[in-house]
This record gives sequence, C-alpha cells and structure tokens, in this order.
Amino acid sequence: MTSDQDTPQEPGDEDPLSALFGGQVPPEMREALQSMGLDKMDPAMMRQMQAQIHAMMSSTDEGPVNADLSRDTARAVVAQAGDTSLSARNAADVDQVVQVATLWLDAVTDFAPPSGGAAALSRSEWVEQTLPVWRTLTAPVAEGVRAAMTSAMQQQMGELGEAETLQIPGMPPGMNPSQLMSQMEPMMQRMSSAMFGAQVGQAVGTLAGEIVSGTEVGLPLLPAETVALLPANVAEFAEGLEVDAGEVHLYLAVREAARVRLFAEVGWLGPQLLTAVQEYARDIRIDTEAIEAAVRSVDPSDPAAMQEALSGSLFTPEPSPAQKVALTRLETFLALVEGWVDLVSERACAGHLPQVPALSEAVRRRRATGGPAEKVFASLVGLELRPRRLRDAANLWAALEDAHGPAARDGAWAHPDLAPDAADLDDILGYVERAGGSGDQHQRTMDEELDKLLSDSDPT
Repeated sequence: MTSDQDTPQEPGDEDPLSALFGGQVPPEMREALQSMGLDKMDPAMMRQMQAQIHAMMSSTDEGPVNADLSRDTARAVVAQAGDTSLSARNAADVDQVVQVATLWLDAVTDFAPPSGGAAALSRSEWVEQTLPVWRTLTAPVAEGVRAAMTSAMQQQMGELGEAETLQIPGMPPGMNPSQLMSQMEPMMQRMSSAMFGAQVGQAVGTLAGEIVSGTEVGLPLLPAETVALLPANVAEFAEGLEVDAGEVHLYLAVREAARVRLFAEVGWLGPQLLTAVQEYARDIRIDTEAIEAAVRSVDPSDPAAMQEALSGSLFTPEPSPAQKVALTRLETFLALVEGWVDLVSERACAGHLPQVPALSEAVRRRRATGGPAEKVFASLVGLELRPRRLRDAANLWAALEDAHGPAARDGAWAHPDLAPDAADLDDILGYVERAGGSGDQHQRTMDEELDKLLSDSDPT
C-alpha cells in the first residue's frame, strides 16, 4: 500500500503544496514542507502565500531588482494616493511656461536649450519613465543583499547539517539540509529580487506623489532631454505658499529648464552623478548579522514574513573609504548643480517675477527639511542625497560670475578637470583667482600659437 506522499499528485485543490508552488514539488522538499505543516495551512493564508510565490516564480526577470514587481508596486502606490489624467489644457499650460522659461534663460546663459521639448506628466507617467534609472542605481545594493541572504541560508543549513545525529525541527529524519538548500536557493534569489523590486517600487511610487518636476532630485532621470513638470504636484506645492500659483508654475519651470539645459550641455555631468551613486552603492556594507538573524527568525518559505523581517536597515552605519570618496564627489556635484540652477534661475526670473526671493526660500526650506530624494535614497541605498554644501556652491558660482562674467561661470563645466571640487568649495576666492588666471594663460597660449602659425605661413 502506497502512502499519500508517495502518490503522484496533480496541481490543484487536492494538493495544496503543488498549488502553492505551481507544479510538482520534489519529494525531499515535499517531505520538509509537510513536516512544517504547510499542507494543512488555513486556506486564506495559503491563497495569499500562493499569490506571492506565483508572482515571484512566474517572473522571467533574473536581475537583482524585479522589474515587474517594482513597476506594479509603484503603480499601486500611485493609484492608492490618487492620480488624475492630464488634460490638453495641462499640456498646453506646461508647454507655455517652458517656452517662457526658455526665453528667460536664453538671456542669462549661452547653454543651448535642450532638444526634448516640454512635457506634462502624471505621477504614473513619471514613474514609468524614471523606473529604469532607479533600478540601475539600486542594482548594486540588491546584488549585495541577495548574496548576503543566500550566504546566510547556506551557513545556517551547513551548521545544522554538521550534527549527523541531530533531529532538525521541521525536517524529516535523515534528510541532508544541503539538499533542501540546493532546491530552495533559486527561490531565495527570486525572493530577494522580488523583495527589492517591491521596495524600489514603494519608494519611487511615494516619490511620484511629491516631486514637482522631472529632475528635481538632481539626477538626469528622464530620457531625451525633456523638460517635465507634474502639474498636480506643482499645484499642491503652490497651495502652501502665499504666492500666485501662476508665478510658482513659472518659477519651477525655469528651475527645471535650467537643470535639464545643464545636463544637456555638459555631457559628462549626468554620467558622473549616476556613476558616483552606483560606486557608493556597490561598496555598501550589508549588515550580515541582521540578515542572518532575520533568516533564522522566519519561515524561509513565507515571502511576506521574510520581507517584513528584512524591512529594517540592512546597511552598516560606517561608510568604507571608497564610499567616502564617492560620497564626497556625489555631494560636491549635487551642490554644484543645484547652486548653478539657483543662481541662473534667479538671474533669469529677475525683473519678471516679483516673488523670486520667497520662492527661492521655499525651495531651500524644502531641501533643508529632507526632500523627496533624500527619503528615497536613505531607504534604498542607505544614502542621504542632500547637497550639503549648496550655499558654498552658490557663492562660488556668484563670485566666479562677478569676477569673470557669465561665460566663465558656465565655462567651468567644460571638462571634469576644470569643474570646481570639494577643495575649491573650501577656498572660493582662491578658485576664482585661479580660474581667471588659467583663462588668461589659456588665451595667451592661443594668441602665441596663432602668431606662430601666421609667421610660419608668411612667404616673406
């Protein structure tokens, strides 16, 4: 007479484990799961776990951040918070304010307008267009978490398997833990990918409800040099200010158009910023002790419990030397970008918008209290994305402009080696003096070369 566990069973209601995992379960794994009581679970809990596991197992995404779950989660967050479809009037309004912003910026900088035009985005549209970059930025951390989870499981199973006579709770007598680990490891990797995908989606979906423009976080997130505004969020931002809503809309359009113009003109800047974030994330130290404790404390076959256990901080607080270098470069670039945008926007709006000082102060307060970008990066890569030296950067650009004119201010972006660095923010006057001297020397060198060329070509 054959036992129930030896009888092949088809997926369906009569076989909860096959229904749970979407097909036949290997015998060794079936025994372990039955000994844990998973075949006698409450039907409602079984359906919830089944939906979670099917979401993981049906995805073909093998990357460290599950793209499907990140997108679905972000969409769900946006839908729950509320998102309205944009009208033709919204699009026309954004197009108009961006045209005005472009004219005003043309008067204060020689940087050419971006080629992507203007776009009015809903929250869900901003999510769709920026998620690929977010996944790229967070992938190094996700890879580290996945490796740490797998290592913790392997270590736990290895330690249990060392005692040959030990009866391991929840496993059939005589079963080698390494057999179960080899069968569960692919699922653990997918679980990690799903967990991080959901986390990215949650963060980006939340950010979509707060951000007022395409690149407010200071990073080139949108493709095709697009000057994008989120009308719903702009309106909410304007509600808290004693300033005409139309003036707020124009001011934010100028800021976004200036930032996108900078990224479009300075080809090396966007890649340098994104690389600095990735380098910081790649060298992040995972708190393996916290992960091992989480793995020991929950049922590894329950994705919801695993995600909850791992929802706290996974990162060690002390950055490595490589991270400190990347962080200094990142904070410096962010400060320089926002300092340049602050100065150029104020120059562009002067004489056009009467409430520029109040609007500038509102933006500064928004940053000082921890803006949307800081919340996202703190949760995803343990990084506070705040331009801490913004005031120094703004003073540097203003001093450079005062001493040598707008062309010198913008010309400092010509090459990474010419751009100010952290040491220059410590010595603004010295940088301005050196920038002027290097410009004079460069001009003298060009004049000498031209004179030499002309003299060589003189037939007499």
